[in-house]
Amino acid sequence: MTVRQSLLAILDQGPCYGYQLRAEFARRTGGSWPLNVGQIYNTLDRLDRDGLAEKGDTDEQGHVYWRITDAGRADVRRWLGSPVDRAAATRDELAVKLAIAATLPGVELADVIRTQRAASAERLQTLRTRAEDDPQEGPEELARSLVIDAMVFSAEAEVRWLDHAAARIARHPVRALELSDERPRRGRPARAEASAA
Repeated sequence: MTVRQSLLAILDQGPCYGYQLRAEFARRTGGSWPLNVGQIYNTLDRLDRDGLAEKGDTDEQGHVYWRITDAGRADVRRWLGSPVDRAAATRDELAVKLAIAATLPGVELADVIRTQRAASAERLQTLRTRAEDDPQEGPEELARSLVIDAMVFSAEAEVRWLDHAAARIARHPVRALELSDERPRRGRPARAEASAA
């Protein structure tokens, strides 16, 4: 919901057209999360459908300005006043990759981790350099530095987790997990099974 809520919060500052919203989002997040224009307009259509934003005037260049509704303003206030539920975030591709690799025969999990750690450490160094070089003068710079700082802390956590995973694997040799012979059930149980319960 971050893109949706972020665009709505920007609209709370005043009417904007699609490309303008894209530029404002990039400016306020340091360009850390690129959005394409199609994503912007799809989100605006959903905001309109949900009664949170609506189309407004069109200027002489053909830009359609979108504006927030009262329900949209209330939604922004709820979003800003609520904590982010990290558990509801998308699946962590790296964790899933390592979990699957740990169960496959012939995979040297230590090599997989070493390769990822090198890439993660390089990314961390790049982010640290970017954070050090980032001026913090005005609100735009502050917004960008907050995003960069979050990325640095996340990259540090990833490197620490990879070190933890490597140590854990060294203590517990990885064994392949054979395919199960048990057939998973699909759909609803048969009526006889359901009525016997």
